[in-house]
Amino acid sequence: MAATENAAERVATIAEKIRAGKTSLGIEFGSTRIKAVLIDDTYATIASGDFGWASHLEDGLWSYSVEEIWTGLQTAYAAMAGDVEKAYGEKLTHVGHIGFSAMMHGYLAFDEAGELLVPFRTWQNTNTHEAHEKLSELFQYNIPERWSIAHLYQAVLNNEEHVGKVAFFTTLAGYVHWKLTGKKVLGVGDASGMFPIDPTTHTWETEFVKQFNALPEVAAQPWTLEDLLPEPLVAGTPAGELTAEGAALLDPTGTLQPGVVLAPPEGDAGTGMVATNSVRVRTGNVSAGTSIFAMVVLERKLERLHPEVDLVTTPAGDLAGMSHANNFTSDLNAWVGLFGQFAEALGTPVDAGTLYGTLFRAAIADDVDRNAGGLINYPFRAGEFLAGLSEGRLVFARGPEANMNLGNFMRAQLFSAFSPVKIGMDVMTKDEHVQVDSLVGHGGIFTTPKVAQKILAAAFNTPIKVMATAAEGGAWGMAVLADYLWHADTALDAYLDERVFADAASTTEAPDAQDVVGFEDFFDRFTKGLPIEHAAIAAIPLEER
Repeated sequence: MAATENAAERVATIAEKIRAGKTSLGIEFGSTRIKAVLIDDTYATIASGDFGWASHLEDGLWSYSVEEIWTGLQTAYAAMAGDVEKAYGEKLTHVGHIGFSAMMHGYLAFDEAGELLVPFRTWQNTNTHEAHEKLSELFQYNIPERWSIAHLYQAVLNNEEHVGKVAFFTTLAGYVHWKLTGKKVLGVGDASGMFPIDPTTHTWETEFVKQFNALPEVAAQPWTLEDLLPEPLVAGTPAGELTAEGAALLDPTGTLQPGVVLAPPEGDAGTGMVATNSVRVRTGNVSAGTSIFAMVVLERKLERLHPEVDLVTTPAGDLAGMSHANNFTSDLNAWVGLFGQFAEALGTPVDAGTLYGTLFRAAIADDVDRNAGGLINYPFRAGEFLAGLSEGRLVFARGPEANMNLGNFMRAQLFSAFSPVKIGMDVMTKDEHVQVDSLVGHGGIFTTPKVAQKILAAAFNTPIKVMATAAEGGAWGMAVLADYLWHADTALDAYLDERVFADAASTTEAPDAQDVVGFEDFFDRFTKGLPIEHAAIAAIPLEER
């Protein structure tokens, strides 16, 4: 009876918070899912909804249609609002604050009438290599192919018909926010994936803007760059209100009322930093999935141009360096699957948790060699810029005297998975002497306690923390940024430390000195052996079955 009463009391308490507007809504457009998360003033998720989608090729470029954007948003919102009504008996007529986030970069260009000029070009497109090279050289600042300015400049270089008509361009989050509020603004973190941001002024790098405008092919246009860009805003800045038209667009039922104050729209890198409490200088996070990136908040600008490091900012406008690798778990998952098939063939099938846990723990058993016993693995299913590979091939290799056993094999698999992202991280820590106090790891590979943390701590020679809240994801992080509008008199890093994560459970693995030496030995063999990968690309057809 007591448990029932406590549950009823909790429902009543949350219902009162919903009526009082003590809630924040975060909606994030990921590459495969749009997710809406409603939190209360204790940062607990009280309702959620989502919508699955996928990019498609349009005229040879990866895109999502405008119809998909709005259908997906409305569906995710409706599922969340339905969750509220079912769980708490309340229709969602208003929300305390709202914030939108999305996958960064890409290109959404509009004319004076607000009409989309060409289909949305996502971050996945690599048709901007010429622009990437020319702008990186011009600015002496890395401009990756996926950045919005690379898309715009490539369109200029290609003499695309629409270029002269551009009146405004933005990211996906900026587009949704604009349509719901009428404000052409962008969170500074998302903005930093459009064009370089000055970490002192938290606005566009003015010298780079001048350099860009002075390019002959740009000077010939009827616009200047500053005319086209949204206004960057730091976290905690009110970024407009939900208009009547915007409310109807978000909730066509008419239940949600206009007037809700919105947070600056952010990118998925920024919401990931918030979700892992990694916005303080000298902290960072490692997001591990099909691909992997490691991000560190910097104390200063880098001394030189490094193509291996992307420079973005936190939602507060502090500069962060990112090492991004295209390849991570695909090869590892394939090998684990093979062991699973072997278990089935023996008549003793095991569930995925047991399978991964058993194999992962073998990698840190007492009898393993710290350097993986001379085994080498290349996990490149796709091309990898960090390793100089335009294509990928999956290769496992060993010398005749290598110590081949299960522990060493799994250790080589895990070592190799973290090796590509280490290339860019080493540029920061060894070439630029970036100081890192701690990194937070998040992603499925950290589900097995201790193992991936211990391996990553050795790879980066840095303590690795895994937090219980890391699984909440970017939509939750955006909801927290929306809540921050009530607390903007406190610095973002202090707000996260003192309010959001004050009681968050976590575990930390410090680097083991022998593991660090072992990983460095493996990594030296990994890099020296890269010609093996080039030979495999030449010898093995991409489509071979």
